[in-house]
Amino acid sequence: MENKPTTESSSNYDHLEQMSTRELLSNINKEDITVPLAVEKQLPAIETLVDVIVEKMKEGGRLFYIGAGTSGRLGVLDASECPPTFGVSEDWVIGLIAGGDFALRNAVENAEDDPEQAWKDLQKFKIGSKDVLVGIAASGTTPYVIGGVKKARELGLATGCITCNEGSPLGTAVEFPVEVVVGPEFVTGSTRMKAGTAQKLVLNMISTSSLIKMGRVKGNKMVDMQLSNKKLVNRGIKMIMEELEIDEIQAGKLLKKYKSVRSVLQNFKK
Repeated sequence: MENKPTTESSSNYDHLEQMSTRELLSNINKEDITVPLAVEKQLPAIETLVDVIVEKMKEGGRLFYIGAGTSGRLGVLDASECPPTFGVSEDWVIGLIAGGDFALRNAVENAEDDPEQAWKDLQKFKIGSKDVLVGIAASGTTPYVIGGVKKARELGLATGCITCNEGSPLGTAVEFPVEVVVGPEFVTGSTRMKAGTAQKLVLNMISTSSLIKMGRVKGNKMVDMQLSNKKLVNRGIKMIMEELEIDEIQAGKLLKKYKSVRSVLQNFKK
């Protein structure tokens, strides 16, 4: 018999509408504090998944996320932030959401209920054996996600997941599950809250750790970041000033000439 999903368990609080603003905020915060502790328990599982991703990336593979609703949005967010942060191409980390990009801002009826659609969506990117597919679903029961990872695993791809229930259909469908059990939500069933926070923390760990291990950070600096606005240009100049021990004018000229912090540091070493 399937375990009752903790993500659907009744909140530890009741009569929320009778609470003061401070009581609401305080109680939400009390719940949020428990999330990093739940993530910590899954560090060995996250480590295993990251090592697999790095191994596949070194072979020329890519990382794919699939999800629906909040989970899908978080996957797309994480993937979309990798190019500007680490200077990687847009097809290195790819996030897909049930219902397509329209679903990023709108609820798409029944989009998550088709177990065949995720694999169809993935075919547009010619997903193959070198790639890694990570399914994201707080409940661990989303047909779109489960169908996608099952098909991928059948065809020999490495598969992982991020879910917030133990022993879920999604967790058992993949090779490398990450199951962060955060318990009942403050508002019963509202997995955009603690579950969403847990998923975001794990996604941060996965993409950041993987791309650091792929050489996209030097020291503690984002040397490959895209210089897409004045703030980032100024950040790049400061990095160069610190690394080369030169003044702002010199650093600015070098950055303008070589177009990236990494290129400057490669050409001008202390």
